[in-house]
Amino acid sequence: MELIFIRHGHGEHLKDYPNRLNTMHPSLTDYGKYQVTQLRNEIRINPDDLVLVSPTKRTIETAAILKNDMDFIISPLVGPRMFPQNPEFPILACDHILSKSEISNLYGVNNIMDYDLDCWVEGINRIEQDLFEVYAQHLLDWIVGESYNKTFIISHDGTITNYRILLGEKRLTRKDFLGEAGIYRINL
Repeated sequence: MELIFIRHGHGEHLKDYPNRLNTMHPSLTDYGKYQVTQLRNEIRINPDDLVLVSPTKRTIETAAILKNDMDFIISPLVGPRMFPQNPEFPILACDHILSKSEISNLYGVNNIMDYDLDCWVEGINRIEQDLFEVYAQHLLDWIVGESYNKTFIISHDGTITNYRILLGEKRLTRKDFLGEAGIYRINL
């Protein structure tokens, strides 16, 4: 089974980097929408593929463009997670996740998966590494058990890097971030 990580396109919080990182719930910029539209021309997401999306505006907008309004699942288990993990770093406003009710009100989306875990306040951003690994492994085990040919995870650089490490990669740094509308593929 192929697991494909996709990083969202250029967001409003990056227009005046780093001064706008404390923008709450930034959307994609016009350029970010363009990047994702170009990406849609390079990859094929089939209706029977699994698509998991972080509960932020920019990732949901990315998914909507890539999926051509087909269904996808929103999960805080693929929400923003800082990398490297440092509990002393402040949580940036741009990394606050939307609540279930905000998601429903903004997008009418009811496909939410959280395994009834208590991770809707801060998401997975600041939880301890061992707890993140338990949650992430639970999600990966579920994905493998569902027998999809391809699973797409639309997320954030730090989250994708944390998952890549969990999947066995070594010595990753911020230099390994995918960048805007970047793709990383791995076979499970």
